[in-house]
Amino acid sequence: MASEAFDGSFRGTERFRVAFYNVENLFDYFDDSTTLDDEFLPRGGNRWTKDRYLAKQQKLAKTIVAMGGWEAPELIGFCEVENQYVLTTLTQFTPLKSVSYEIIHQDSKDRRGIDVAAIYRPDKFKLIDYFYYPVRFPFDTASRTRDILHVIGELPNGDTLHYFVNHWPSKFGGEFETQPKRLFAAQLVRAKADSILSVNPGANIIIGGDFNDEPEEESMITGLRVKTEIEQTASTDLFNLMYPIRYQAGTHSFENKWGILDQFIVSGNLLKGGGRTSVFKRTAQIFDLDFLLTEGATGATRPFRTYQGPQYLGGYSDHLPILLDLVLRYTDN
Repeated sequence: MASEAFDGSFRGTERFRVAFYNVENLFDYFDDSTTLDDEFLPRGGNRWTKDRYLAKQQKLAKTIVAMGGWEAPELIGFCEVENQYVLTTLTQFTPLKSVSYEIIHQDSKDRRGIDVAAIYRPDKFKLIDYFYYPVRFPFDTASRTRDILHVIGELPNGDTLHYFVNHWPSKFGGEFETQPKRLFAAQLVRAKADSILSVNPGANIIIGGDFNDEPEEESMITGLRVKTEIEQTASTDLFNLMYPIRYQAGTHSFENKWGILDQFIVSGNLLKGGGRTSVFKRTAQIFDLDFLLTEGATGATRPFRTYQGPQYLGGYSDHLPILLDLVLRYTDN
């Protein structure tokens, strides 16, 4: 597994870095009686202690600092965070404190209590608004899953950016049985994007997240209706930046096989560079520096995760982060 070489150069005012990171069960060590968090307590099945919690926070901060290169990433989406407290610890009680990140978070109806969230640098990103869209399945009204986060903000060049943060239902319980849920989530996100594009065909939209499906699967191709060829992508279309590298790299390993569950989808305007803001080199990167990787019993490389089943490994996450850079122009073409 190999990704494009990481570009850690200084971005200045010409570039803006967006990232997404599934941080693998970032729970605090306190009991929440309203969620199923018992495994992540000091006396729970994972023996999740304060020391282990703080060690993980330091590792995540190290990753985020490294992801930025010369300066911290401007906007980061997360999934698998329990609450605002864990984000406060991450941003205020680690080396990230100097960045002065602001937090966007809201508790969802997920039974385990894990949510999607975002942090941003207010010196580089002016928050306009944000919305959480609940995902309610008409064919399974008892099911609960994570909300979809929609962040709206102003970039340094004055353009507006829409960033959707997703964590779609997993394949637990069977791929075929759970596929309708991911398809429903995809159609919901596509409807939100279409409503933006109908008003502004040149809108700057990034859809990121852990989709629990590969780039070529039905939820992405049929649900989100993404284009897979740059030449066929119009300004009001969506393009999956991970589709071209789907057999070359990975963000997650299952049974020693790499796959890309974490993806960035962008609007055609961002891809083609029709406005003042565009995707740098029309690509996204998988952040796979050596410290985030380890070798399993078979010798295969995989993400250095926090737990393998009930066994504490003390790593970072079972997913690798992804990132993209936006090129910012301050005058019209």
